Amino acid sequence: MEQPIFYQLSVIMAIAAGVSLVVRLLRQPLIIGYIISGFLVGPTFLNVISDHSAFESFSQIGIALLLFIIGLGLNVATIKNTGKPVILTLIGVIAVLGSLAFGTSKLFGFTQDESTIMATAMLFSSTIIVVKALSDKKEQSRLYGQIAVGLLLAEDIVATLALLFVSSKAQGSHADFLALATKGISIGAAMALLGGFVMPRLTKLFASSQELLYVFALAWVFGIASLFSLAGFSIEIGALFAGVAIAHLPYAQAISLRLKLLRDFFIVLFFIQLGEQLSINNISNALVPAVVFAALFMVTKPLVIMSVLGVLGYTKQTSFKTALHMMQNSEFSIILVVLAKNSGKLSHDLVTIITLTALITIATSSYLMKYDDELYRWLKKPLGFFERSNTKRELRALSHYPLILLGYHQGGYGFVQTFRDLKKRYIVIDYDPDVIEILEHQHVNHLYGDVTDTELLEEIGIHKSELIISTIGSQRTNKMLATYLAERNPDTIFVCHGDTLDDAEVLYEAGAAYVILPQFIGHEHLNNFVRRNGADKKAFAAYRKKHLDDLGELISKHDTGPTPDHKLRLPELKLPKVG
Repeated sequence: MEQPIFYQLSVIMAIAAGVSLVVRLLRQPLIIGYIISGFLVGPTFLNVISDHSAFESFSQIGIALLLFIIGLGLNVATIKNTGKPVILTLIGVIAVLGSLAFGTSKLFGFTQDESTIMATAMLFSSTIIVVKALSDKKEQSRLYGQIAVGLLLAEDIVATLALLFVSSKAQGSHADFLALATKGISIGAAMALLGGFVMPRLTKLFASSQELLYVFALAWVFGIASLFSLAGFSIEIGALFAGVAIAHLPYAQAISLRLKLLRDFFIVLFFIQLGEQLSINNISNALVPAVVFAALFMVTKPLVIMSVLGVLGYTKQTSFKTALHMMQNSEFSIILVVLAKNSGKLSHDLVTIITLTALITIATSSYLMKYDDELYRWLKKPLGFFERSNTKRELRALSHYPLILLGYHQGGYGFVQTFRDLKKRYIVIDYDPDVIEILEHQHVNHLYGDVTDTELLEEIGIHKSELIISTIGSQRTNKMLATYLAERNPDTIFVCHGDTLDDAEVLYEAGAAYVILPQFIGHEHLNNFVRRNGADKKAFAAYRKKHLDDLGELISKHDTGPTPDHKLRLPELKLPKVG
């Protein structure tokens, strides 16, 4: 007996929640849990889904919202910031990995069209997985993070063209293709006019209310997607271009944030439906090709990335971490193959093969990304093969600097003025190309590089520096620097950022001389102190002791009862001794 759609959703979401909990405990991406849940509720086991048309519609909404939000974030300026390495690396990946994937597909007996689609699907890494991993580690603005994000965005553009190609192939003849291209250009021109002239004025009206902006965004994405569908394109293409058309608006980020929860619900149903289509027979037939393609992807793509970045002069650490974060196949690849299947271009079950390939690569890369620093230290010597003798960080003459500023974003200008007042040699180290350009114009002595690269730290003589201030927001990076300096230069004063009292405790124990907690002290206050005392270790020790005493009193006050700010409740904080 067919159950109501509400009942089906209830059972499916309950199973998905249970499986996802197990997957989370195993520290795997939730996407794996969703696909496994779909496999369990499918005809092979529980056979829960009876209203397949409804779930196909849910999946279509999820894909449309996913591509719309990707379009909102498709900022070509990000690619331009790291243009040369991104473009050359992408060309290398397309040439090498694409060729190998095409040849491997032919060996498995796939047709010309199937091999082309499989080779294209193998080019892309997962934007969602990589960006989330970088965000969790607060390393999206590091040099390797910038290159990885730029490469992901460039791949998204290629994937967009691939989706357009698959849509056009579904139309048949060359005349149909030309007609479709004409329609596409016409709609694109109309959207460019709307996005450039009409929408900036119109969205101001909608932005007066968050709820109204939310409704407008849904109307826009579904309307444009439907328009593309009527013109003969896929709904996915329409949704992606709907996002690109308004990506430049100041409300794009707000729209993206508002829609993410809705997207997450429907995209869960998309992956569940994808898993529901799997069967024991499909998996057994697809397992060997999937393992081969996964191995090909996880070996070839990192080697290409490290080789290209190495030739361009990037350090082995930057090359290795960029490559490590690009080792999983994309959800975009699954969508591309699903679209090709719906167009009737596939005879083999490539959807199952690419889905299993994505599962294998995502599961493996999630562990590798988590332990990237440990893996780099283990492979540091053999990775030297991918590093030139003159890397980008060595192109500038390096020498000893008593004063060093790491990062320029948060309060950097004030610290540079203070360093100048102290009349000692100083240098600013940053890995953001935009910041480097600003420092060039301001004639600030600077170095483009990654502060987690210990070889760079050694070359600038950081073991001889008197005062090092880090404006970097990553506790992981600051802890590494504090530990490194405590071992190699215990006499230096290392000042860094912390977000919570927990951060302060960890960083003080690692060897930091002072931890800036923005809710307790601002940069201007610290600047005044540095102006008065310079690199006086005793003055900083007294300043630090006062800070710790103040924090201790604060903890005592907030430890007597509940507090609305959980960050202030640290009853077990051990205050380090001040020498």
